[in-house]
Amino acid sequence: MREKGTLVFFCGKMGAGKSTQARLIATEQNAVLLSEDEWLSSLYPQQIASFADYLKYSAQLKPLVKAHVQHILATGTNVVMDFPANTRAQRQWFLALAAEIKAQHRLVYLDVSDAQCLQQIGQRRTEQPERAAFDTEAMFKQVTHYFEAPSSSEGLNIL
Repeated sequence: MREKGTLVFFCGKMGAGKSTQARLIATEQNAVLLSEDEWLSSLYPQQIASFADYLKYSAQLKPLVKAHVQHILATGTNVVMDFPANTRAQRQWFLALAAEIKAQHRLVYLDVSDAQCLQQIGQRRTEQPERAAFDTEAMFKQVTHYFEAPSSSEGLNIL
């Protein structure tokens, strides 16, 4: 029986560096990198103008992504998912995705201060002007309101 790949996913506030870490880990592990931002912008161009829009389209994406990732993991290939695991419910989705096919998982938790996140968001607005409308302090505060730090009681392999 072929060994399954490992699923790597991330928890951290907006601007914590999840995407940067995802790219680094995917390169280091020669893993498949899937970015929610890339999928959403390709499938729903100019349709995400609010947090409510993001939640709607993200939910529509998940069934397709889940099956796709499970097929990749089943081949023995590692998958790095640059999708948020910032709430208990989101992390349980990732955990179930891996558990259903008996694949290993790792959660990378980036515990970064609000001040550092806001600084990095400001830098990202400059480097990626197309994100300026969404990458704001107001959006950071709105999204951070829902953030839940991971707990050992969730059954996760936390790094």
